Amino acid sequence: MTNINGSNDPRFDAVRAELERNLASGEELGVSLFLDVDGEAAVDLWGGFRDLARTTAWDERTITNVWSTTKTVTSLAALVLVDRGGLDLDAPVARYWPEFAENGKDRVLVRHLLSHTSGVAGLDQPGTVEDLYDWDKATARMAAQAPWWEPGTASGYHMTNYGHLVGEVVRRVSGKTLKRFVAEEIAGPLGADFQIGAAERDWDRIAELVPPPPVDRAALASGGELMLKVVTGPVVQAEDAATPAWRLADVGAANGHGNARSVARVLSVLARGGEVDGVRLLGPGTIDLIFDEQAAGVDLGIGVPLRWGVGYGLREPATVPWLPEGRVCFWAGWGGSVVIADLDRRITLSYVMNRMGQGLIGSERTAAYVRAVYDALG
Repeated sequence: MTNINGSNDPRFDAVRAELERNLASGEELGVSLFLDVDGEAAVDLWGGFRDLARTTAWDERTITNVWSTTKTVTSLAALVLVDRGGLDLDAPVARYWPEFAENGKDRVLVRHLLSHTSGVAGLDQPGTVEDLYDWDKATARMAAQAPWWEPGTASGYHMTNYGHLVGEVVRRVSGKTLKRFVAEEIAGPLGADFQIGAAERDWDRIAELVPPPPVDRAALASGGELMLKVVTGPVVQAEDAATPAWRLADVGAANGHGNARSVARVLSVLARGGEVDGVRLLGPGTIDLIFDEQAAGVDLGIGVPLRWGVGYGLREPATVPWLPEGRVCFWAGWGGSVVIADLDRRITLSYVMNRMGQGLIGSERTAAYVRAVYDALG
């Protein structure tokens, strides 16, 4: 049986056992899982291997690309500016980014960007993943586009461009790129080993990703033209995450690098009332804004029922039955990574792995770990 490292409160032994089973069976290759309970590390576990050849152990310093779990940190960056009074959720995006008013987008609000309801859910074709690496050109294209549906009327998952839209607003307000803002205003003060992209000095500790089973292209096509535009605007392959260009880019929708401990450290700000170990990023009123429902129903971009608050997904039993009721917000990354902030129970749970499972919003493994944690909590 593959060794699990780290520690856990005995009441979470079932969580540890679930990790051990998945590593022993090969369902997991390398993994980390962290549970913060009111500021205490109740679960801090890691194990397995960083590479498919199983030559390098996943250790305490291992990080990996967490895909769309990155969006939770990008959203936090915007909320920090809201809390400081520099950003108004009800203001038009064009107040901060005048060029964005083109093509009928003058009435798109900041809250629309944060809740995936802006209508700008990707790049108009033609577009490639390399187009995302040139920040100025990519954001200029998004500013010039017409929305794909009436802004504010429904959500359409901003799969690959969320970080560019929110990040450009962050840049216009703060004068810092999203990558720099996260480093200097969030991860740095919190002492969290998390970054947008990955500095070259850290490449030797990044876990190799194992792609999930291929996407059913026929199913995508049957989802309609809008869904196809979202998932091809642009197409991103799992293998892209291993390239220098991806790691050096500022893709706040998908190229965050960290592990379960660091992701939970950042997002514990929400569950712990806005302050972590003397570092205050948000006030209670700003945290309350997250739970102001912005959209509910079948998402136009990925075709499943979703509920969006401001910057975070909210519980939707039809899609994420493994989330409990209450003041709980979350989001997940392609392949299964996740972070959950449960304000009622003052817990933050994060899971990060390198063998990607099937699904955009958690995998079967994600659901099993979350259920094991909540079963232990009672």
